[in-house]
Amino acid sequence: MSDRKLKIDIISDVVCPWCVIGIKHLKEAVLKNNWQNQIDVEWYPFELNPDMPPEGENLRDHIARKYGSSKEESEQNRQRLVELGKSVGFDFNFNDESRIYNTRQCHILLDYAHSIGLQTQLKLAFFTAYFTEGKNISDTEVLLDIGESIGLETAEMLAYLNDSSEHDKVDVIEGQWREMGISGVPTVVFNNEQGLTGAQSVESYEEMLNHYLVTKTE
Repeated sequence: MSDRKLKIDIISDVVCPWCVIGIKHLKEAVLKNNWQNQIDVEWYPFELNPDMPPEGENLRDHIARKYGSSKEESEQNRQRLVELGKSVGFDFNFNDESRIYNTRQCHILLDYAHSIGLQTQLKLAFFTAYFTEGKNISDTEVLLDIGESIGLETAEMLAYLNDSSEHDKVDVIEGQWREMGISGVPTVVFNNEQGLTGAQSVESYEEMLNHYLVTKTE
């Protein structure tokens, strides 16, 4: 094939557990076929709860309010996620005090991380901080610590967070996705042409990758 890499855009939110499962399955499909040097991944914002206050909301209460889930249904879903997480090497730690948070600042820092080639590392660090360690990812100090841990500059992070144009940029990008009919995450778009929504199986991602990296180049 040519030296040009396959562009993969991942539209997701940091507090979406299915985004974790999806990216793990996508990664497995890539590694299984040794395609890691043939793809270029970029993460895009999609806030599931853009109006969430900084202090967040109890996760079980949030699920019940938003989706009408009972306590029993919520517990079953959590257990399913824990088991799926273990199957892909990720630890979901839920408890009665688990909260969901506003993710606007996360998406702004992900834009900064993209500019220096550390976007995927930061996204994965956010997933671990939130789902495994139960950290408040709407707290600026927490985010700065996470960013510093992967090599981001504190001054640059603060500059991005304090830049109103960065906030506007998130709004514009999310609006564009919604205009395109995207309403769920994760949504993985291949070569700006085809997209898969939801945490697809390894086989589904492999089929799509094979289409672009093998079939279309023969």
